[in-house]
Amino acid sequence: MRHLKIFAGNSNVDFARKVAAAAGLELGHCDIGRFADGEVQVEIHESVRGCSVFVIQSTNPPVNENYMELFLIIDALKRASAAEITLVMPYYGYARQDRKVAPRAPISAKCLADLCMTAGANRLVVVDLHSSQIQGFFNGPVDHLFAIPSLARAWRENMGFGPQFICVSPDAGGVERARAFAKRIECPIAIVDKRRTGPNEAKAYHLIGDVVGKKAIILDDMIDTAGTLTQAVDSLLKNGAEQVFAIATHPVLSGPAITRIEESGVEKVWVTDTIPLKEAAKKSSKFTVVTVAPVVAEAIRRIYTYDSVSALFEDSI
Repeated sequence: MRHLKIFAGNSNVDFARKVAAAAGLELGHCDIGRFADGEVQVEIHESVRGCSVFVIQSTNPPVNENYMELFLIIDALKRASAAEITLVMPYYGYARQDRKVAPRAPISAKCLADLCMTAGANRLVVVDLHSSQIQGFFNGPVDHLFAIPSLARAWRENMGFGPQFICVSPDAGGVERARAFAKRIECPIAIVDKRRTGPNEAKAYHLIGDVVGKKAIILDDMIDTAGTLTQAVDSLLKNGAEQVFAIATHPVLSGPAITRIEESGVEKVWVTDTIPLKEAAKKSSKFTVVTVAPVVAEAIRRIYTYDSVSALFEDSI
């Protein structure tokens, strides 16, 4: 695979190294720094002419800085005559603004997809998009990878499986995710009826399902301020759950999130390494990290060799 190269921005270098190692490669040589005034400076230090290049960059906070790095890396590779540029974005920033929720509001997820294509990206690889329809915003091939199989496999190995557990969706939109996890650990599901009152503000109203005496597992694609999570934890405990755990792909953990989790009744929070875990969360005993680097590495290999990517998730527990 001498014409396959992997480069990375600064947002999650450790994850990029894991992916490259799992693919049997080394990260490409490039420098990404800043000029004195704060502008991003990108220099690629090896030839990419005629190569299939994969750029790994999550767009977690500082989201605007990470996006600008990404655009300039892609532009540098395009101008260096890379044959194809695939953007590997484990966490897609601005994904929550995927439709007009009010008059004169932007559809930011579409805007960012346009900017990636304008910069020169030919293909997009993402992990657990906030909304699946975002795939349609990118006018090119999109490979949507899922963390649920990796998380479920780790859960079965460490915590077991069976009807003593119940998977809980924190809102109606996450039912498919909860069902996918429940299928793999062979347990029922429940739903929390959540009403959003504003940005980063939501209130849990009703619980649909019987959690009495069960070990509840809340499934979500991300934890931002942890307001939704902690309200769901309180609701489940009040309704008779024996213990409450949480599983989320992307640990954004903004503002008071870590403090809220520490002070809540949740036993453990399982997340993946699509976003680097904050130092305060690393020091907490409540967080467990499951890597999805092997899945991303295998997807890169299959894209390069024109094999099926969807087959990665067929019949996997």
